Amino acid sequence: MRIAVLSGKGGTGKTLVSVNLAAAAKISTYIDCDVEEPNGHLFFKPENIQEEEVHVRIPKVDGKLCNGCRKCVDFCKFNALAYIKDKLIIFEDICHSCGGCILLCPEKALTEKEKVIGKIQKGASDQVTVYTGILNTGEPSGIPIIKKLFNENKPERNKTIFIDCPPGSACIVMESIKDADYCILVAEPTLFGVHNLNMVYELVKLFNKPFGVVLNKCLDGENPSEQFCIEKNIKIIGRIPFDSALGILNSNAEIAVRKSERYRTIFSSLLETVKKEVHHETTSNS
Repeated sequence: MRIAVLSGKGGTGKTLVSVNLAAAAKISTYIDCDVEEPNGHLFFKPENIQEEEVHVRIPKVDGKLCNGCRKCVDFCKFNALAYIKDKLIIFEDICHSCGGCILLCPEKALTEKEKVIGKIQKGASDQVTVYTGILNTGEPSGIPIIKKLFNENKPERNKTIFIDCPPGSACIVMESIKDADYCILVAEPTLFGVHNLNMVYELVKLFNKPFGVVLNKCLDGENPSEQFCIEKNIKIIGRIPFDSALGILNSNAEIAVRKSERYRTIFSSLLETVKKEVHHETTSNS
């Protein structure tokens, strides 16, 4: 079972929900796909960390073999190649590592080299296996790191995986949810929260993923995100109250379910609801 937790922006409570659900499940795997700003490890404080670099393969040119035919330049839709003043120039940061230019070169002037773009870390926190993707500063795309994280976690029966997605709805988020069995959308009780909720709502609909909404920071009175869910007939699977005690735990990087009986009950109940939703979807599809 793969559960992806999304939000339209940072600070909504995505990591709060995914970390506490993983801890509530006890035996589980937590994958932090927010590779630009991973912070789940700050809560779990994993031990026995193993680290592995992530590489991409990019072209390099042998200027002696290149005859300036420009076939590679014309082929590249990302403009990662240019032929200027009798010299082929490769813009490594734009290259998407497709390898097409190398296959196309009639003179075999292009070969591949490896470039390190980041790393993944694996550790343990009680019975939770913690994976963290870390993108090097300045690198344009963390998708290869996310692919590596998921290659390390092939689908297994009875294995519960919680995916802490990057904020927003860009390509890196799409990569994070494409193999998810269920998506949890975390929303704030504001008009701005509705705007961000709508972003990820449109995304999960596009991917035809089963999903439900968790309303975070709930207060008495009007909740625009709740009203949005009612209007769109979106299932609300949980509510987390606005609570200064929870805010203090979170700001101190403490996992609420390990510190508070109240929040252990809240997140355990949410976990059971998610399991029922996944079971229902699985039964319906079969």
